[in-house]
Parts: sequence; structure tokens; C-alpha cells
Amino acid sequence: MSTTDKVSASECDWESGKLGREEQYVRRASRDKEVSLDEALNLQMISIRLQHQLIEDLKFIAKANGVGYQPLIRDILQRFVVGEVKAIVREVKERRAREEAEAKREAEQAARELAEAEAACQKKAA
Repeated sequence: MSTTDKVSASECDWESGKLGREEQYVRRASRDKEVSLDEALNLQMISIRLQHQLIEDLKFIAKANGVGYQPLIRDILQRFVVGEVKAIVREVKERRAREEAEAKREAEQAARELAEAEAACQKKAA
């Protein structure tokens, strides 16, 4: 197939892997294209050491879901971070609400004590 040949297909054919997953169509992108893609997607390369079995399990899960294992790891990390940020925000809000309620109780108690002291002074003065 030449690069000018057109393939009639739907988006589903690409997403399902019916088209485009054969070895003959796979090649590494040029360094310039990799850099452009990383910039467009705001990606940063990192290095991380993981247990061999963990990597194998991730590859198994990725293959079962029809994705690469590195995009799967990105997705897992993204979901974890979103969940953790939500949990932290919730905890901060709850802590602030408890602190505000405690401050309100303390202010009310102080106001009661002041009112009692004033009443006692007025009683003595009378």
C-alpha cells in the first residue's frame, strides 16, 4: 500500500484495532515529532524502577484493555492523584469546619461568661 492509498474505515475500526495495529505499519516517530507530541500533550519523561512482576501485570492489564502499558500507568497515576487531591480537599474543608465550629462554641461560651460576670456586677451594685 502506498502512502497515497486511502482506506475507507470508521473511527471504530481504528479504535477496535481492526486497522493500524499490524507490525508493518509501526515505526518510531522522528525525534522532532516526539518532542512536538510531548509538548502538545504536556508530557515529561521520567525514569522509575518498578518490580518486574508489577510491570508484567501492568502489561497484561494493558493488553486486555487494548492499550499500551505506559498510557495505562499514566491513567492509573492520574486517577490516583485526582482521588487523593479530592480526599485532601475534603479533609481540609472538614478540619476548617470543625475549627470554625469550635471557635464559635468558644466565642459563645466567652459571651455567656461575660454576661454572667456583668450580671453579677450589676447585682452587687444594686
